[in-house]
Amino acid sequence: MKTLQKDLTTGNPGKIIFNFTLPIFIGNVFQQFYSMADTIIVGKFVGTKALAAVGSTGTIMFLINGFILGMTAGFTVLTAQKFGAGDMKAMRKTVGNAAILAIIMSLIMTVLGMMAMKPLLGIMKTPDDIFKDAYAYIMVICGGIAAQMLYNFLSSVLRALGNSKVPLYFLILAALLNIVLDMVFIIAFHMGATGAAWATVISQGISGILCLVYIVRAVPILHLHKEDWRPSGHLLKIQLAVGIPMALQYSITAIGTMMVQTALNLLGSTQVAAFTAANKIEQIVTQAYVAMGTTMATYCAQNIGAGKIKRIRQGFKSITIMGSIYSVVVAAIIMTVGKYMTYLFLSGDLTEIMHSVDIYLKCVGTFFIPLTVVNVYRNGIQGMGYGLLPMMAGVAELVGRGVVAMIAAGQKSYFGVCMASPAAWILASALLIVMYYYVIHQNEKRFAKYADEE
Repeated sequence: MKTLQKDLTTGNPGKIIFNFTLPIFIGNVFQQFYSMADTIIVGKFVGTKALAAVGSTGTIMFLINGFILGMTAGFTVLTAQKFGAGDMKAMRKTVGNAAILAIIMSLIMTVLGMMAMKPLLGIMKTPDDIFKDAYAYIMVICGGIAAQMLYNFLSSVLRALGNSKVPLYFLILAALLNIVLDMVFIIAFHMGATGAAWATVISQGISGILCLVYIVRAVPILHLHKEDWRPSGHLLKIQLAVGIPMALQYSITAIGTMMVQTALNLLGSTQVAAFTAANKIEQIVTQAYVAMGTTMATYCAQNIGAGKIKRIRQGFKSITIMGSIYSVVVAAIIMTVGKYMTYLFLSGDLTEIMHSVDIYLKCVGTFFIPLTVVNVYRNGIQGMGYGLLPMMAGVAELVGRGVVAMIAAGQKSYFGVCMASPAAWILASALLIVMYYYVIHQNEKRFAKYADEE
């Protein structure tokens, strides 16, 4: 039955990694585009204040989305390990226990989120004229956390078994549905910013249900039995030990981003607009690194489960080369013609803004290779079952980004703000390379008995 899914423990590592990464990359990019469409619809048909209301919750959305994404990915690392080891009974047990954790965390996050939103918006100094819309929007999002959890959990389970294509299909469907529902709720029903939130929640819920239907109909090895739902203290402890640190990483990143935004706000609206446009351009091309990280988490988890440390080394080598080549190519593009993409987001006289966009893109583009290392090595180490070590790299990111942001704020330097993320990548990548050799050495000794087989 194992062959029905994608076994990442055999075959050419480079080819397998590329084929697994590509659908994830396409899905991530597509998600970025539909997110932009979402913003355009709200801004065009509701107005500036509604757009500002939705935008004012961006950091909170990042926290919620990132926490769920990291947590569900972490909960299913053990699933990939058991699948790689060929132990389907134990694999199903990990899925059942991870599902219990996902349900509990959904309830906790929903209750805490809905209780905390009004005070949090106040702490964030949300302007009075958009407070009502911002609060209404984010409360719908909080109420729909279970829908988001459902899709992310089931897609993580499928990826753990080597299936990265089906989650992509349902993501694309959800993205298209989100745009349609945006237009229906906002244009036809005049629901304003709240309509955009309902569109997001409903589309996420449907994509999750589709994943469930697919599993029921097409993935018999995931059909859980009564005993698979029985909580295991040992499994729950392991899953929490990986899932929570992965979730917290996104929280740490969000804090660093808020520090950068604070420094940026001191420079005026023109620089803020330029930074925002440039950041959108960056987010499109850097989705490849996110996809590579997701791939390596699954690849390393399956191969550590199979005891194939040599193969893990080969995988890291292959994806580092691929990531470096990609980095050089996209950096060359955005550092030369990337500034002209500003016309996609802004209109009017863009001379000054394009100059600032160009500065940002050249700053980040120069350091795309360290960003490759951050995503690939952090997720790969997590896939091998280590939660705290990669989180320390997240702390290093926070330190690097925060220190540079504070210096930039003091100097009111736009260049300094642009260098905050590269500083974070450099510091974190250096630490992760050291961690990688430590973890590999540790597991080589642990799986010494497999050396002859490899």
